[in-house]
Amino acid sequence: MRGEIFGQMPDGSEVERFTIAGGGLVLNVLTYGAVVQDARLEGHEPPLVLGFEDFEHYLNHSPYFGATAGRCINRITGGRFEIDGERFQADQNMLGAHTLHGGAKGMGKRVWDVVDVKPDRITMQIVQADGDMGFPGALSTRLIYACLEGGIFDIRIEATTDKPTLCNIGHHTYWTLDGQDTLHDTRLQVDAETYTEVDEIALPTGRVLPVDGTRFDFRQAAPVLSADYVDHNLCLSDSQQDLRRVGRMSSTASDVAMEICTTEPGLQVYDSYKLDIPVPGLEGRIYGKNSGLALEPQIWPDAINHDGFPNVVLRPGETYNQHTQFRFSKG
Repeated sequence: MRGEIFGQMPDGSEVERFTIAGGGLVLNVLTYGAVVQDARLEGHEPPLVLGFEDFEHYLNHSPYFGATAGRCINRITGGRFEIDGERFQADQNMLGAHTLHGGAKGMGKRVWDVVDVKPDRITMQIVQADGDMGFPGALSTRLIYACLEGGIFDIRIEATTDKPTLCNIGHHTYWTLDGQDTLHDTRLQVDAETYTEVDEIALPTGRVLPVDGTRFDFRQAAPVLSADYVDHNLCLSDSQQDLRRVGRMSSTASDVAMEICTTEPGLQVYDSYKLDIPVPGLEGRIYGKNSGLALEPQIWPDAINHDGFPNVVLRPGETYNQHTQFRFSKG
């Protein structure tokens, strides 16, 4: 069960690329970071995602393009947290003081093992050791990507641990539905009445505020771009739910739309306002400010450090389960 050799890690280990297809979708998937390197929809020529043809660019220039991030996606203030009275210090890979996406060598920056490949799906797994990036417990994660009938990119994630630990895993593709250089014509709708406020460096303050009258009100479809950037968690619920539709991305410049369905209580929306990639991406594109939209279903960021935020602790004997779908339509 071997894929195409796509690149090599600094330690010499190989990174493979696999292709899965079904329901009008074709995905190229890397063993590095479980990255969706390319995605195409039948009848729509441009790629649906931001990515690279050269693996070295993933190592040196990727802001988690297409990756699955964890064991704890998003920010942890100071990288500090407490579980059952025991204090922990996670890797401080954000501004040298905070934790982002599970640390500098979280699962989005590691090579996964391939368990099974079929024409329309791939199963991968990764084990992060007790103490890895400062997190307690050996966390075993299994991921299935599938291309289902009806243009559905289906993501299922399971994880177990041998000690109480943080577990918040999220897919981090940057989507583009029209092949344009920016999100100028992109619209977004999200079923969120509130959002988590952040400070000037995007760390949650602990306040949950109404979206009404703010930049973050996407209850009705609205342009993604405005005078103010968005890199915020929109609150869908206060706990995991059954799989349900939570939003829709579309472009007035194309006839492609994408519905977002997930079990997760939050959706991080990032309009890539900081993007400035100095090397070419797919089809030679240069990715600058607002080139793609990251939509990351997850538990609310920094949940461990804020009372009233959803539970982010996984314990022995429990199984973390996430189910997310991105459903594409054309016309």
